Amino acid sequence: MLFLTLVFGTIFGEMLGGKSKFLLISCALPMIANAEVLPLNDALRATYSACVGIDDELADLKKMAGINTAVTGVGTGLGVGATVTGLVKASTDKQIDELEKKLELLKQIDERRQKDGIVANNADLTDAMDASFANHQNDNTIQQQTLQQQIDEKTKKSKSLGNWRTGLLAGNTATNVAGAIIASNNQVKGDLQTQIDNCKVSVKNLRDSIMQARFNGEDVTEANNIVSACDEYNYVDISPINNRAKGAMISSIVGATTGLTGTITSAVANTDKTRNDNTDSGKQKEKNLNTASNVLAGASTVASATATVFNATQISAIKKVASVAEKCTGVLK
Repeated sequence: MLFLTLVFGTIFGEMLGGKSKFLLISCALPMIANAEVLPLNDALRATYSACVGIDDELADLKKMAGINTAVTGVGTGLGVGATVTGLVKASTDKQIDELEKKLELLKQIDERRQKDGIVANNADLTDAMDASFANHQNDNTIQQQTLQQQIDEKTKKSKSLGNWRTGLLAGNTATNVAGAIIASNNQVKGDLQTQIDNCKVSVKNLRDSIMQARFNGEDVTEANNIVSACDEYNYVDISPINNRAKGAMISSIVGATTGLTGTITSAVANTDKTRNDNTDSGKQKEKNLNTASNVLAGASTVASATATVFNATQISAIKKVASVAEKCTGVLK
């Protein structure tokens, strides 16, 4: 049929002149274009089917991003707590070390005095010298007892701080694991991306249908409003949503790794076996383990804080797309 139209258009054009040829063929061309244009009502229904529901999907993404922000925020707080606790423990351990050195010095003095006193007694020292020796010995003993009491109290405090640090690091690790899982799932997946793409196509088709409907004298006011609202999908970028989700996921994975390592290191550093090894190598090992735990706690805190920032900025990215989705769905309903 189309072929015959063009043929007759050409024949009559030759008979009537070049100008008529152009007009007759031009009249046939809209038939070609109109063959693929949907009727207005069909185009409206297609747009509704393609575009409605996107706002609900984005609302779920925004909600989960908010939850993840809270989770990683808690993890950041736990990491800060673990870091501060570790630093307080380090200060306490340093005080214990200084007290132990003083106690050891007093013990050495006491041993020397006892040795000197025994020799002197064998030489029949006077009663006054014996009394003086006894007084010095009593003072030394009291000082040793006082120092030992302080050491015991601070050791108890240090062990408690070590347990707190281990627990806080374990909590930080758990929140980072949860944050990584949530972030990995809180992305624009294939189905939603496909729906957004289909919505864009349907709006384009609706625009074509509006042109045809206007030519046919139909009311296109509602359709124009839909195109005006839903066409904004062409001007939003959804890539930041996934990019920030990936950033949060990677940060949380790093935080979980450093947090787990720090938890294990802190627990080992606080065992009685490690603490009671008073050899030089044993004390150095304990100090190294505690230092490593504090460094790892700081690293986990930074990772959690970074993940929190990514989650918070993901909410902002989602809101930009969601505002378009809400406007589009609003005019469709």
